[in-house]
Amino acid sequence: MPARQQRLSYRLPWLKDLMKDRWLYLMAVPGLLYFLVFKYVPMYGLIMAFQDFKPHLGYLNSPWVGLKHFERFFGEDQFWMLFRNTLLLAVYNLIFFFPLPIILALMLNEVRRERFKRFVQTLVYIPHFVSWVVVVGIFYILFTTEGGAINELLYATFGVKIPFLLEPDWFRTMIVGQSIWKEVGWGTIIFLAALAGVDLQLYEAARMDGAGRWRQLWHITLPAIRGTIVILLILRLGNFLDSGFEQIFLMLTPTNREVGEVFDTYVYVKGLTQGQFSYSAAVGLFKSVVGLILVLGANWMAKRFGEEGVY
Repeated sequence: MPARQQRLSYRLPWLKDLMKDRWLYLMAVPGLLYFLVFKYVPMYGLIMAFQDFKPHLGYLNSPWVGLKHFERFFGEDQFWMLFRNTLLLAVYNLIFFFPLPIILALMLNEVRRERFKRFVQTLVYIPHFVSWVVVVGIFYILFTTEGGAINELLYATFGVKIPFLLEPDWFRTMIVGQSIWKEVGWGTIIFLAALAGVDLQLYEAARMDGAGRWRQLWHITLPAIRGTIVILLILRLGNFLDSGFEQIFLMLTPTNREVGEVFDTYVYVKGLTQGQFSYSAAVGLFKSVVGLILVLGANWMAKRFGEEGVY
């Protein structure tokens, strides 16, 4: 190493580490560019939430209106309806969806036949790669009252048909059910990776002490992946109000709109179909701020209870 580089490495220790692991950092460049181009640069557009944005004037020349769009949003009659619908869907997904990948990962971890285990993993991963258009289409074919398999079975058994796709009472159940079917298998990947790192000697010692499968699960497996569960829960809270535009939009009908309209679909209607760019940007910024507060609060709580947290 030239003398000049040696002097720089002595004064800047991080430079030495950078040169040592330069190829690893080089591999990270595409990911960093992705977040820079598609996540951070677009944040500049948030200033339109405080403007009366005109496309022909651009960001710099559009007139500033301060908090006008936020005041309008919070004063809308639809605000509490949107907030209630979005919050309920988020809570249902957190309660019913979030634990299922953990449970499925624990069940797969107990399977000893590798061929069967790989077969089941492949089977539950496949729905993740199916688009929401296809998923909603499958559910329509199954649950429609006009020849749907589920309704035909109900009619043959009980003599009734239930309009699952039209009834407001069934809307949230259908949404959560679709999310579970599509994503629960994919969600097991991280938990299975965490389970693979558990020291097998712990299980051997537990068996020698007379611990059964349930005690091993409770005292070894779950504590080993507790940190992973906490981190993923914190990250999920960051997207707490993201209900998923495509899925909701495809499932909306005039009869269930009162319980199905959420912030994501509202932003689409106001921003893209009605051209109210500044107003829709204000709604999106409100969602982001709520997500940030939830992440910071959950991370603080995790550290108070002795977990590592996200940062």
